[in-house]
Amino acid sequence: MTTIEALRSDISARFPNGDFQYETVIGDNVLAIPKDAILPVLRHLKDTGRFDFLMHITATDYPERAKRFDIVYELFSSKTYNRLRVKCAVGENEKIDSAIPVWQSANWFEREVYDMFGIEFAGHPYLTRILCHHQFVGWPLRKDYDANHQQHCTDTLPIHFPEDPKYRPDPNKDLLPLNIGPSHPATHGTLRVMAELDGERVVRANVELGFLHRCFEKMAETHPYNQVIPYTDRLNYCSAPMNNVGYCKTVERLLGVEIPPKAQAMRVILCELSRIIDHIVCIGANAVDLGAITGFFHLFQYRELVYNLFEKLCGARLTVALTRVGGMAQDAPQGWFNEVLQFCDEMTIGVDELERMLSRNKIWMQRMQKVGAISADEAIMWGYTGPCLRSTGVALDLRKAQPYYGYDQLDFDIPVGTTGDCYDRYLVRVEEMRQSLKIIRQVCKNVPSGDYTIRDKAIVLPEKKDVYGNIEGLMNHFMLVMKGLRPPKGEIYDATEAANGELGFYLVSDGSGCPYRLKVRPPCFAIYQSFPKQVTGGLVADVITILGTMNLIAGELDR
Repeated sequence: MTTIEALRSDISARFPNGDFQYETVIGDNVLAIPKDAILPVLRHLKDTGRFDFLMHITATDYPERAKRFDIVYELFSSKTYNRLRVKCAVGENEKIDSAIPVWQSANWFEREVYDMFGIEFAGHPYLTRILCHHQFVGWPLRKDYDANHQQHCTDTLPIHFPEDPKYRPDPNKDLLPLNIGPSHPATHGTLRVMAELDGERVVRANVELGFLHRCFEKMAETHPYNQVIPYTDRLNYCSAPMNNVGYCKTVERLLGVEIPPKAQAMRVILCELSRIIDHIVCIGANAVDLGAITGFFHLFQYRELVYNLFEKLCGARLTVALTRVGGMAQDAPQGWFNEVLQFCDEMTIGVDELERMLSRNKIWMQRMQKVGAISADEAIMWGYTGPCLRSTGVALDLRKAQPYYGYDQLDFDIPVGTTGDCYDRYLVRVEEMRQSLKIIRQVCKNVPSGDYTIRDKAIVLPEKKDVYGNIEGLMNHFMLVMKGLRPPKGEIYDATEAANGELGFYLVSDGSGCPYRLKVRPPCFAIYQSFPKQVTGGLVADVITILGTMNLIAGELDR
């Protein structure tokens, strides 16, 4: 039986009277159920071992419908690599049960849906705004909210914590409330950590985010598909090309097109270079936050070498917009691949020197080992992906699990840890840099010939010589600029293995030139959920260590 047929058989046996609908949409399995069945169905899918991950929850607004909203749950299995989208229709004033009893990771996902759409989740313990500020009025991702309407915050909230019926303060202790950020250097100006201390030990913790909320998903609804690409750069700006690739790959799958082999090779090289510099920023920034400033200076010189390669390819360094729907923006200049190979040789030496500085450094080990340790089951419950998950011993990597762009033809390993602590997260990232260099060398030595983009006049702009040289090229350029891409109606979820984990895009098309709905599943949003629990009971000094190894990128976190 196919996956959807097996699912139908299983669900029908467990819920014989359920009004469920099953379909496969653009290769994605979709299960539509009434909202009252959401909790028992999700629990059944998890408890039977079919799906152990809740990757994200989002919503889409259809104001013309009686049941105005679709609530969307994206599930994943780390054992079979199957995915399932569960959908529920919900009216404007209706509530839906919280999925937190099944997956702890549902907490922030549901808060985000509430914040953006005003949909309430019954049983949620702390249903408050998470990206918009506390004075914000309205629900910004509803279709009737004006994208140009801005609301400014005029005051701040005092230190606050979610209500916890199990929490019993000791009347004999004078606990100290403490703000760590957003002005603290180690929170990098975009995170506020609120802690309650008993001496040096954290008794309670809470986080406040949204300091860099740029309304990415709202802006995507008002811009043509290709004009969204520069906005993706600003998600994880430490590895911008990976965001370009993930978004374009999603749109291309919706269009049903496959990019040329040369474009695939270029994207793999760019993604692996980006993975290296993302890990450089993570390790280097964490090192300087803990006092190891030499490691920071050492690593960042190699990041500059990668930026030089980006600059030669497109003229930009940080936010590059290197890809286009259909392939790449332009071909690589002559000799560029040889320069990439030369960088690999230099970076290999740089990683060796990094390990000599840090890996057996007593202070580094004391600050890292047994700090922030998390089990594999806990990591899955929180929705961890990427190096933080692999540090627990789970060898999940989409380049192996659901390979794309020829990753299945390449020889590389997936490094894993054992304890899930900060030191293992560091070691996994170091080894991932070595594996990325291994991948880059293989691809650069075997770059396919051919074009760097498809030549479909309904998708890709013609070259300048054709625009200026013949009337057909001029008209193709005019029509594509004026009308934009027009993917067919439908919805899709597609994911890539970004530096921090699974970077997913949920895209809904209504056939127009702009996305009807574009949801980003950022890796560090799920990971950061566990932060208050991870730091509670530990030392205040460990707060910064754990924060650094989570590798939070605020542009991705807040969007």
